[in-house]
Amino acid sequence: MKRRQFLQGMTAAAAVPMLGACAGDGPVVEIDRSYPVGPYGAASTAEDVTQGMDLKGMTAMVTGCNSGLGYETMRVLALRGAHVIGTGRTLEKAEKACSSVTGSTTPVALELSNFQSAVDCAASVGKLGLSPDILICNAGINTFGELELVNGIEKIFTVNFLGHFVLVNRLLPLMKQARSARIVHVGSRSAYIQAPAVGIDFDNLRGEKTFDSQEAYGRSKLANALFSLQLSQRLEGTGVTSNVIHPGLVKTNIARTAPAVIRTAFDWFGGLIAKTPEEGAATQVYVATNPALQGVSGAYFEDCNAVTVSGDNHVFDKPMAAKLWATAEEMTQAYLIY
Repeated sequence: MKRRQFLQGMTAAAAVPMLGACAGDGPVVEIDRSYPVGPYGAASTAEDVTQGMDLKGMTAMVTGCNSGLGYETMRVLALRGAHVIGTGRTLEKAEKACSSVTGSTTPVALELSNFQSAVDCAASVGKLGLSPDILICNAGINTFGELELVNGIEKIFTVNFLGHFVLVNRLLPLMKQARSARIVHVGSRSAYIQAPAVGIDFDNLRGEKTFDSQEAYGRSKLANALFSLQLSQRLEGTGVTSNVIHPGLVKTNIARTAPAVIRTAFDWFGGLIAKTPEEGAATQVYVATNPALQGVSGAYFEDCNAVTVSGDNHVFDKPMAAKLWATAEEMTQAYLIY
């Protein structure tokens, strides 16, 4: 059976309860039918979910546009007529990516490990006179090494969550000017599979205790989900929505820092089990653009549909989301607008 046929079969199976990545007593993922259920699934591509759309007159912003999911997301949004602000860790990387796609794009530098860079990035957007109708917080890292601290905070948490926390808060005044706008956070199933059992271990964000790189990644993706959840509550009545998505296991270069045996295995067999970047970008592009999702906020999406996650997890933990927001404010207060 070809991989695409396998993915299509999995999508059909998702019409009934979808099983999560963990077997046995692990989390169970089901389509949340309180939200619109679309015709797309695991085998859909970003071009599929935007077929026939005209996004002219809209401004989209995609972080991490120079490779993988970010590049494909930018490419398709620009192809459909949106003006796309694409960010890279350096202006040169962003320029190279933006110049290689068809459509209207603007490159901007954004180094998420540097909170001042997030402030400067948002300021650059404002100086351009642009107000994003779509913001896709796509950029992220996954390290397989030892503990690294950035400004005294664990690096994966800093890059995947806190950098975007500063950026979003800085961009919100602009986005609220629009009649409606959408913020899409790229999360992961790691949020409920690999995160610490307690969820966000607030007493270990500065490396105070033991470090496990995969738990750290899961923690950062849980933080993305909780950030989206709390943000959706804060945005009620503004016309701006916030949702989080899991793109799927995608064959990108995010595992470039993994041990050689893992990289080699993924190079050899990844094509059999992983989505292509075209398929991986579908969910975030769908949530950012589909008319049926107008006004939908605070949801979690997998394979282009909102889902629930049962079992022992913290993805929809509102008290933890509120505590995380307060902690993030404390960690980044010098870079926020009040």
